[in-house]
Amino acid sequence: MASIFLRALSRSRNRIAGALAGLVPGRRADAATLENLEAALIGADIGPETAIALIEAVRDARAEEVRPALAAEMVRVLKAAENGGTEVVAGPKVVLVVGVNGSGKTTTIAKLARLHVDRGETVLIAAADTFRAAAVDQLRLWADRLGVGLIAQGAGADPAAVAFDACQAALARGTDVVLIDTAGRLHTQGNLMAELEKIHRVTQKVVAGGPHEVLLVLDGTIGQNGLRQAEEFLQSAGVTGLVLTKLDGTARGGVALTIARRVGLPIRFVGIGERDSDLAEFDATEYVDGLLGTEAAK
Repeated sequence: MASIFLRALSRSRNRIAGALAGLVPGRRADAATLENLEAALIGADIGPETAIALIEAVRDARAEEVRPALAAEMVRVLKAAENGGTEVVAGPKVVLVVGVNGSGKTTTIAKLARLHVDRGETVLIAAADTFRAAAVDQLRLWADRLGVGLIAQGAGADPAAVAFDACQAALARGTDVVLIDTAGRLHTQGNLMAELEKIHRVTQKVVAGGPHEVLLVLDGTIGQNGLRQAEEFLQSAGVTGLVLTKLDGTARGGVALTIARRVGLPIRFVGIGERDSDLAEFDATEYVDGLLGTEAAK
């Protein structure tokens, strides 16, 4: 796992490492060095408010203590957003996947399906993004490749009806997990948010407590815009966790810290490539190790 984050966050890590190199062992970090470190944290898209809070946490540390103290504070911020893990469900677990166009949402569903299959669980995918025929076709290819079930209707069908049919099919088949795709949408589109609320209602009619998890897929390369998306979806879609995609090679991997601090949402998974196996469960300590190149936070 550590190697995944080390690879994915290399550009962000190099940016921060350059600032840390200015620390002089045996001395307290001076104002100029801390200012450079703050700028590097902001450059890694950690965000001004979060960067300032991190700097305050290490302001009185000696030079050799700055990196481990920074790592410990980052882990604390990320773990504070965790909510005890996902719910254990008797019967099909319903997972609603939401996000804007281009975030990697549909591919993420395939990766989630692969993850559950590798755990020995049965999976059913609901192709509720009925506005985009390409999305349904893409999911059909993934479902065939992974050997999982797919529930789909024609273009323009009611997305909530697809979700309803999928939940009923899962109950009838004894399926472990239902993954519901939704139309990629902008957080400003109120009618589409209302559609998500309808999907919530119909799944609850079939499966008690459904959807049990609402995952918001965020493109890790868009930086602070992802924070705005997370806040809006939290209000409108009942988001319970995040998936950060496209972390491979991005210089903006620090956005996870800002989202965790500002929104209080746990990051469940990170996407680090295009293959169906390129999805990793998020680990705060190993993420920070990838960001700072240190095991001190452990």
